[in-house]
Amino acid sequence: MTEHDYEELGLVAGLEIHQQLDTETKLFCNCPTELRETEEADHRFTRFLHPTKSELGEIDEAALEESRVDREFEYLSYDTTCLVEEDDEPPHRLDDEAQEVVLEIAQLLDMDVVDQAHVMRKIVVDGSNTSGFQRSTLMASDGEISTSDGAVGIEDLMLEEESAQRVEEREDGVLYSLDRLGIPLVEIGTKPDIRSPAQAREAAETIGMLLRSTGKVKRGLGTIRQDVNISIEEGARVEVKGVQSLDDIDDLVENEVHRQVRLLELRDELRERDASVGDVQDVTDAFADTDSGVIRGALDSGGKVTAVPLYGFDGLVGAEIQPDRRLGTELSDHAKRHGAGGIFHTDELPAYGVTEEEVAALREAVGAGEQDAVAIVAADPETADLAIDAAAERAETALDGVPEETRGANEDGTTRYLRPLPGAARMYPETDVPPVEPDPSEVETPELLTEKVERYQDEYGLDAGLAEQVAYGQRMPLFERAVAELGADATLAAQTVESTVTELRRDDVPVENLSEDHFLGTLELVAAGETAKGNVGEVLTALAENPDLTAAEAVEQEGLGSAAEDEVRESVVEVVERNEGQVEEQGMQAFSGLMGEAMGALGGKADGDLVSEILREEIQKRA
Repeated sequence: MTEHDYEELGLVAGLEIHQQLDTETKLFCNCPTELRETEEADHRFTRFLHPTKSELGEIDEAALEESRVDREFEYLSYDTTCLVEEDDEPPHRLDDEAQEVVLEIAQLLDMDVVDQAHVMRKIVVDGSNTSGFQRSTLMASDGEISTSDGAVGIEDLMLEEESAQRVEEREDGVLYSLDRLGIPLVEIGTKPDIRSPAQAREAAETIGMLLRSTGKVKRGLGTIRQDVNISIEEGARVEVKGVQSLDDIDDLVENEVHRQVRLLELRDELRERDASVGDVQDVTDAFADTDSGVIRGALDSGGKVTAVPLYGFDGLVGAEIQPDRRLGTELSDHAKRHGAGGIFHTDELPAYGVTEEEVAALREAVGAGEQDAVAIVAADPETADLAIDAAAERAETALDGVPEETRGANEDGTTRYLRPLPGAARMYPETDVPPVEPDPSEVETPELLTEKVERYQDEYGLDAGLAEQVAYGQRMPLFERAVAELGADATLAAQTVESTVTELRRDDVPVENLSEDHFLGTLELVAAGETAKGNVGEVLTALAENPDLTAAEAVEQEGLGSAAEDEVRESVVEVVERNEGQVEEQGMQAFSGLMGEAMGALGGKADGDLVSEILREEIQKRA
């Protein structure tokens, strides 16, 4: 792919970071924020959603397009689901814990907290919220972060409710799970200060670090999402939704810039050709005897074939604009939004069972010449009409260059069309939730992860690698509790929550079953001398395999209790006496060999430090 001069192209980009908060309860009710297995659902219900006018009497264009596809939304509900989540009861007040976390984040981003926060409704009719809107609250504005390429301003900090989790896409709708709906979510929007793919990634990494510094955000796949707003000088603003990994951001920005550059080149070529889009036509007769599986299937089900002539588009519909994506893919994305499986176009035909004779008949039916292309849709009559109209509209915008739109991120760093950009008409006040007056003086500014790394080295004597691993790790708050509340050895606690867990996972131990109480209980037993350091992995294995056990019960079950000091000394003396000749001859040089024998004799019931201390004493007595 061509390398671009982003400054010359006038690249402007901004980020929207969405991060779930790790609170006890949801944003507008007292339900837990834990995800459930779909098999645990105890009932289901369905809804149909449609857009409503704003207070100004306007309907949001994105919501309107979404509503054109008639879909049924089904929801999985659980014993932890309440009437608020099902939209059968008004929302409660804003969760206090979520507000506190947001104020901490605002301080880390050097933002100005609002005097009074009002909850707003944002229209969403894709089924991801049972109410047909998402509740969102502006909490702070006007902050800043630093990057190696300059400062990036922070426009706003929103506190929102997370959407329902999409479980299954169906032909006539979507199945959602309500376990995720309502989890507190922060949205951080930057100003359009980003000027390169690398800076976009660095800004996202910096914001991610600041969020994790609170120790109060959820971790794991799907708990943080990045949206990227991208434009170049002659292009248009495009919002790319749902970037799951920070590693993808720079590739995504690069690919979107390339797409816009290619669309502008195609625009110029189309204008030189004096291209235009013709009228949609029914071309079913051209395929009356077709052997194409897709078309035959549609016709046999009472469907039809619709077509649009694209005058002057020959060879350009199949032109690549992103890796493995073409202008025809863009047309197809729009057709799919209206229920079709996609489109065929003459740049790729004959193929898919469509013959040369049928292509010729198609061209003749719509009056297309050699310099022209034709796009077709085969589906039921209503879908065929809607889908070909959508493809035709997208072809029209190709004559103007780059359309403003919302796109979805693909796993390969490319993007696909989702819907038009939303407008101001989608927002209006939430009358069921009273405003709040946040007080930033009530919270302390969290310690940055970069500062934690330095402190762990200075205060606890951790090496740099382990300190960074723990500070940035998912169990950082657990490590701090173990050291502060239990007086656990810092190095052991760090190794336990990071290295030991990793080793157990590699051995197929179900570490996902381990709770904070399991870790803290195990480390507490070590600190109290009731089990040895070397037994930690075995204790955690027992707990992972039987999560109902306490750490003390696991130690007893596995026979991993610590021997008393007298018992340890007695065992060590026996080892030394058994090797008395070696001790007299080698002195302290015999230590290494005898240490292994002594530990083996104790069967893991003594801490290595204690065994080492006693063994040295006994050798020195006899040397």
